[in-house]
Amino acid sequence: MLHRRTALAAAIGTIGLARPQLARAADTTGITATEIKVGNTAAYSGPASVYGTIARSQAAYFRMINEAGGIAGRKITFITYDDGYSPPKTVEQVRRLVEQDRVACLFQTLGTAANSAIVRYMNQRRVPHLFVGTGADKWGNYQDTPWTIGWQPSYRIETHIYMKHMLAERPNPQIGLLYQNDDFGKDYIIGARDILKERFDAMVRTVSHEVTDATVDSQILSLQAAGCDVLLTATTPKFAAQTIRRVHDIGWRPLHYLTNVSISAGTVMNPAGAEKGIGIITSAYLKDPTDPAWREDGGMRDWRAFMARWFPEGDLLDASNVYGYGAAITLVQVLRQCGRDLTRESLMREAANLRDLEVPILLPGIRVSTSPTNFRPIRQMQLARWTGTTWERFGDVLEGAAVG
Repeated sequence: MLHRRTALAAAIGTIGLARPQLARAADTTGITATEIKVGNTAAYSGPASVYGTIARSQAAYFRMINEAGGIAGRKITFITYDDGYSPPKTVEQVRRLVEQDRVACLFQTLGTAANSAIVRYMNQRRVPHLFVGTGADKWGNYQDTPWTIGWQPSYRIETHIYMKHMLAERPNPQIGLLYQNDDFGKDYIIGARDILKERFDAMVRTVSHEVTDATVDSQILSLQAAGCDVLLTATTPKFAAQTIRRVHDIGWRPLHYLTNVSISAGTVMNPAGAEKGIGIITSAYLKDPTDPAWREDGGMRDWRAFMARWFPEGDLLDASNVYGYGAAITLVQVLRQCGRDLTRESLMREAANLRDLEVPILLPGIRVSTSPTNFRPIRQMQLARWTGTTWERFGDVLEGAAVG
């Protein structure tokens, strides 16, 4: 586990445009002429420990960048601690990062509930809270939390895409919505209400589970008994795999939509039984490592070479390693844009100044874009269906309905 700090370096270039002076004294906490400290919390243990590979892949990426020569003379000290996917532990570890380790910023802290527990603290302290590892829609709220920005697509927007596809397939569905009982899962209810409006109560039966539950068997049986012919599963990998297996084994065959945070072949689909998930629909924004379409793709070829040299213990079937790599590329671009003008303020400013950034593991046509009034870097997705061996994309690249 990566409980200890790891000193890593990354090479970045400089930019030629001068930035205006800030009215207040620039905050260079965590930044010296030779170092920038970046903090992270991850689930190396606990109910979502399969996500621990994300931070491990990011640490490996920074090691690779380090070997390329450093960051304008600086090293990245990547300090990552285990929070066990437990918000109280996240609070404890983040206070340690900010007050004792004195990091310049947080990067990719994992989990909706965990980030919800620290977001007020981070914004009160004016510490950049960059590209959080959760798709909760509220990370786009630049007005209220200007020091916090998301990375992956919003769960609410993801749900819009599922609901629109579902209504085209089944105009009068009976929908079962299984969700994790936190802000992550509840975003899927909000997204469904956005589209179904006054029809929601008649069409949708919701059942929740806690992240500490042993199984979701009783929830699955209750949705089947209610006559649902559509299932939307909004939960983390452990429970997603349980759901796929249980739905198949009881002979229930709903039109099944699965949150895109739980679609890894390595940690969900294959453990559930690859054949048991055939026909499940999700939304994709990353190139899936099991998709033969990307065998000769330059971006995925580079990713596989990175994995072979820098993270050989990582699973090549686990999409979380693709995700971690893409988010790390985005942070390095922010550092490039800061150049020598590296402060907490410039980190936040440049995180909100990404213009059609091409991240090579994103699907064709999907770019990372931000602005001072757009804290949703990735807003497009494409539907995909599980074939038993891979996710097969279909239809156009889509955006959800606009949200406030």
